[in-house]
Amino acid sequence: MRNLLFLLQKEFRQIFRNQTILRMILLMPIIQLIVIPLAADYEIKQISISVVDQDNSPYSRKLVHKLTASGYFQLVEYTQSYAQATQTVGNGKTDLILTIPRYFERDLIKSSKGQLHLAADAVNGVRAGLGTAYASQMIGDFNREVREEWMLLPKFNEIPQIEITSANWFNQHFDYHLFMVPGILAILVTMVGAFLTALNIVAEKEVGTIEQINVTPLKKHEFILGKLIPFWVLGMVSITLGMVFAFLIFRILPVGSYLTIYAFSAVYLLGVLGIGLLISTFSDTQQQATLFAFFCMMVFILLGGLYTPIESMPDWAQWLTRINPPSYFIKVIRAVFIKGSGFSDLLPDFWAMVGFAILFNGLAIFNYRKRSA
Repeated sequence: MRNLLFLLQKEFRQIFRNQTILRMILLMPIIQLIVIPLAADYEIKQISISVVDQDNSPYSRKLVHKLTASGYFQLVEYTQSYAQATQTVGNGKTDLILTIPRYFERDLIKSSKGQLHLAADAVNGVRAGLGTAYASQMIGDFNREVREEWMLLPKFNEIPQIEITSANWFNQHFDYHLFMVPGILAILVTMVGAFLTALNIVAEKEVGTIEQINVTPLKKHEFILGKLIPFWVLGMVSITLGMVFAFLIFRILPVGSYLTIYAFSAVYLLGVLGIGLLISTFSDTQQQATLFAFFCMMVFILLGGLYTPIESMPDWAQWLTRINPPSYFIKVIRAVFIKGSGFSDLLPDFWAMVGFAILFNGLAIFNYRKRSA
């Protein structure tokens, strides 16, 4: 225990002496937590649209006004030439072409039906898909409004009508910040834990101070704990700062208990710190450690469920998420923030995190080789 205390004292002095590490631990998560949720917006607006209006009737103009007034579409071209509109798409100036054919209003009045044509620039598949979906929904609303204008309802309508009411649980206003901020906080904690811990040990390898430690009577587990505990403490501080700025910037507070967040964070940090320690045992230079950590972070982000729902992934990818530690923590922290889930509700995820912590730290201790002078 005495050896461990001396090592911890040395580690904290070394960390606080290095201003770069402190900035990365404290400032980097704060800046990214503020910038990323503002940039990573799931809601796509200002979709450029070209309208080919070959009918030029009151109904066609009313439809165009409905689309542009929604705030989702920006009218960049209003023409009667489809060839001109396709040229605009080719130049990258518009995302969607709505073609209103000739006699659209006449057919709608006489035959109670009309045809419209939507063409999307599918280079950006997400933008094209959402733009088409938004436009189709608004055209459907326009169709219902037209039918309501024509329909003369009697005082007592014998035709049965179904009225649909909806309620959005937990995130009733579809605020994507409420969904993204907790997930990004989980990823930032992972970056601080895994990346900086790996660099810390490898830096000592490069300057040669680890050779001096190797000739001391320190045991392997004491050395690992001495490297793990300081960054565990700083990781908990980073989580606290992240929650503070989540409230100050986005007015987001967890619905559930703070104790639940800290309990899961404490165990999760042990797991990701173990990953960093394990990386450091394979790396001889900081460049190697950085490349290893970068590879792991890409896997963590892409298979963690931060941007893409795990349920939407292929079966093989869903199996990989089961051995991906951030996927569990992202799920937990979102559940506590948004749904107010308690510790007992998330018990399977807790035991999974305990398993990861034991596995990665055990491998790090096993793989660390003390070399005699």
